[in-house]
Amino acid sequence: MKNKVTASKPKIGGAMFRAPIGTTLPEDAKTELDVAFKSLGHVSEDGVANTTNIETEKTKAWGGETVYESQSDFSDQFKFNMIDSLDVEVLKTFFGDSNVTGTIETGLKVEVNSKDQEYFSWVVDMILKEGILKRMVIPSAKIVAKDEIKHNSAVIGYGVTLSAVADEKGNTHYEYILKGEK
Repeated sequence: MKNKVTASKPKIGGAMFRAPIGTTLPEDAKTELDVAFKSLGHVSEDGVANTTNIETEKTKAWGGETVYESQSDFSDQFKFNMIDSLDVEVLKTFFGDSNVTGTIETGLKVEVNSKDQEYFSWVVDMILKEGILKRMVIPSAKIVAKDEIKHNSAVIGYGVTLSAVADEKGNTHYEYILKGEK
């Protein structure tokens, strides 16, 4: 049915948000986010890519026939490129909260080092066709990969890959979809 086909665009005012672990998480597509969630501004036109990988191990019988396949690994990752490169929250997200001090007005200092990345809660807010709201809530994830930062005439972007870990219910993320008001 063609009426079930849709595309996504970011929620006006920002689509990516990050908050410390323990922040109250939304449980629907519409509830206002806790004030602890900080907007990460614009994401590049590629949007947010979510990859779920499942790896299995095969048990074979004599003769080579697969008789059982068990899941040996599961991962849930999110990749996006933050392009508000002068936003302190974006810099803290990419380089680490304790590695960014000051303001643009007084002078920013960014320290680059090998400190472990911290886990945060994340929210992605989108709008689908006909004003349908979609929200992905990632209770706990940390940055596990960073893209190359290019300093040229193009927009500076801070691309990252998040890896989500399961919450107490065994879920790595939640998706909420709600028909919006016209």
